[in-house]
Amino acid sequence: MSYVDKIIADVEKKNADQPEFLQAAKEVLESLRVVVDNDKRYEDAGLLERLVEPERIIQFRVPWVDDSGKVQVNRGYRVQFNSAIGPYKGGLRFHPSVNLSIIKFLGFEQIFKNSLTGLPIGGGKGGSDFDPKGKSENEVMRFCQSFMTELSKHIGADTDVPAGDIGVGGREIGYMYGQYKRLKNEFVGVLTGKGLEWGGSLTRTEATGYGLVYMVNEYFKSVGDSFAGKTVAVSGSGNVAIFATQKVQQLGGKVVTLTDSTGYIYHEAGIDLDTVKEIKLVKRGRLSEYKAAHSDAVYKETGDGSVWDIKVDVALPCATQNELDLNNAKALVANGVKVVGEGANMPSTLDAADYFIANNVVFFPGKASNAGGVGVSALEMSQNSQRLAWTFEEVDAKLQQMMANIFKNSDAAAKEYGKDGNFIVGANVAGFKKVAQAMLDQGII
Repeated sequence: MSYVDKIIADVEKKNADQPEFLQAAKEVLESLRVVVDNDKRYEDAGLLERLVEPERIIQFRVPWVDDSGKVQVNRGYRVQFNSAIGPYKGGLRFHPSVNLSIIKFLGFEQIFKNSLTGLPIGGGKGGSDFDPKGKSENEVMRFCQSFMTELSKHIGADTDVPAGDIGVGGREIGYMYGQYKRLKNEFVGVLTGKGLEWGGSLTRTEATGYGLVYMVNEYFKSVGDSFAGKTVAVSGSGNVAIFATQKVQQLGGKVVTLTDSTGYIYHEAGIDLDTVKEIKLVKRGRLSEYKAAHSDAVYKETGDGSVWDIKVDVALPCATQNELDLNNAKALVANGVKVVGEGANMPSTLDAADYFIANNVVFFPGKASNAGGVGVSALEMSQNSQRLAWTFEEVDAKLQQMMANIFKNSDAAAKEYGKDGNFIVGANVAGFKKVAQAMLDQGII
């Protein structure tokens, strides 16, 4: 049995009740065979055993009082996975689906994603099964303050720097930062995604969506192509989806779909982003309202078909994990899709990703293509440390260069190990080698 096979078997045995983490770990470990099985140093140092085991898992209760005066209790998590190349960095997710498996999968992915940015940040992730939807402003504030009261004991500007994720936007970051400042009596860059008036960075809101499109565009440039004239399917309707749509439109492409938890819209003429922003960012409404402004658009409820059934050149899944399965992949391939870029974290199932690669579809895994968000978060950390604020154009230029480097490094790693065109292998290998060398250099810790 090879070293990788032994580790996969061990991970399956120890984490049998954590399907999302198992999926993420297997995907990475399988692609690392080309490196690990040919270099005895990794096995001698027990490197994979250490890589798949978090350095620290923190689970805690979060008691808070709702508007009726009733005490509610949620679970809070922070998984500090790997700090070999820098302080733990990764978002906080507030959603009813949050559990240890999801937080571990996200934290594990974050190790390689953060490494790919080229910046000195390690991998971590956290969150809670609290649902901000339907809660009053005061309820959200009380929850965030209680959550941070415990989390503050385990984070710091040079230790662990959380950010936002699903369910955690500027409002939640603000409430948590205010509580951290009250408890610690210091104004430091301990959270990213802050308001522009108090330490935030321009371009952070747009970064994940823009970075995704910059990544795909780097591929197009490498083959003498562009987004001009391309039809694009996007899932989701949060920041990632909205700003990916915006950048595609700026580059001459046409986005025809968006989704939310209730259904999806298909607008053959192209999505009107102003309408979507009004519905989602201002009203916090549902996409079903889109048809009121655009009678030629089609709205379908969840379960009535899929955005992946529509004929497009490019697919950008930007909603949530495992939203695109094997049947969706087959439909996209049958309709001639050329490129799939993940804007969410692991939105494609393993068999869907394998099907794309087997059918010569260019496939960019989320750890590479959505790394722009955490990359700009790290740039926010840099600005905070220097007490500087860069312009939108400065940060955007750094983001474009970062995504270009991720494309080039992933492409080069895939070619070096005989997997030309396989960006799953390329991204995993490129991210792994930097972290692995740091772990080897620092000894058995």
